[in-house]
Amino acid sequence: MSDKSPKPDTVENVPASTGLAELKKGSYSDGHPLDDVQYLECKIILKGDRFTSVDNFHEFAKFVKRAAEESEVDFSTKGFKDAQPQVREVLFLDTEDFKLYNSAFILRRRTLYQHGFLMGDPEIVFKFRHPDLQASAAMDVRPKHINDYKIKFKAEMLPLKNEVGGLRMLYSHNVVFSRSQLHDGDSAAMTALSTIFPPLEALKMCEADKIALVNQTAVSEVLLDLGTLDFGKGITAGANIAVWRTRGDEKQLVGEFAYQIKFQKRDELNATAMKRNEQFFVSLQLAAQEWVALGMTKTGAVYRLKGNPPQSHE
Repeated sequence: MSDKSPKPDTVENVPASTGLAELKKGSYSDGHPLDDVQYLECKIILKGDRFTSVDNFHEFAKFVKRAAEESEVDFSTKGFKDAQPQVREVLFLDTEDFKLYNSAFILRRRTLYQHGFLMGDPEIVFKFRHPDLQASAAMDVRPKHINDYKIKFKAEMLPLKNEVGGLRMLYSHNVVFSRSQLHDGDSAAMTALSTIFPPLEALKMCEADKIALVNQTAVSEVLLDLGTLDFGKGITAGANIAVWRTRGDEKQLVGEFAYQIKFQKRDELNATAMKRNEQFFVSLQLAAQEWVALGMTKTGAVYRLKGNPPQSHE
């Protein structure tokens, strides 16, 4: 843990019992109670050039095993040793001047492929990501004119921006739905987009504003499931590594080790298990520090491809 002065987005300002900030009660304009966090997603961004073959995924898994042993966490690869990498296409959409990202919004389309062919319906994700829990919860991301959608409100645990061995929190309020639910029309126009996502109405925009691929870049994601982490007290999480590279020139962008704990109520997060989780998260950073890319997210890597980075709320 860092011994610097506490910051709003570091673990020093959150309760030790779960690692999550407390949410004040409130409601949206229609009276629906504020969404609360139901996922804890722990992510360590890695240097993309460390991954040139699937062997590198298994090489990193050795660090995971070592950190798990040091933290009294069970790491099981049973049923995963023959796992094959999944390939997904990820597209980020924004205006030319990054109006969405500058306001802490992210709009993404993700498509899964198997054996080179499209699998299912592409997924649309709209999210508001911010270090302040209350601000994230208060943002009503429910879409209009979309019948079937899922809200995923996540607390994201990341390393500190400038040094290994600590952690900070971001809160990502997401809505996910299938691409086929979007109606025909000029969906590239910001004015049309705001009819689906009402929070975008608050952004300063004009009729000429269009959304397009961020930095004209399509991302190819290669993801491999590594195994299951067991923190005790019924708290488990599947762990994986994903590598992002630009489609076409195959430039390695970043990698990411991630695992996600799902819960319905906060009291399901046993304090002892959560302490083991924090210890594992820190131990893994220290064990694999030559692989860690600090101050970065996968989304941020795409937005910064051509310099002049936008305002970041990450």
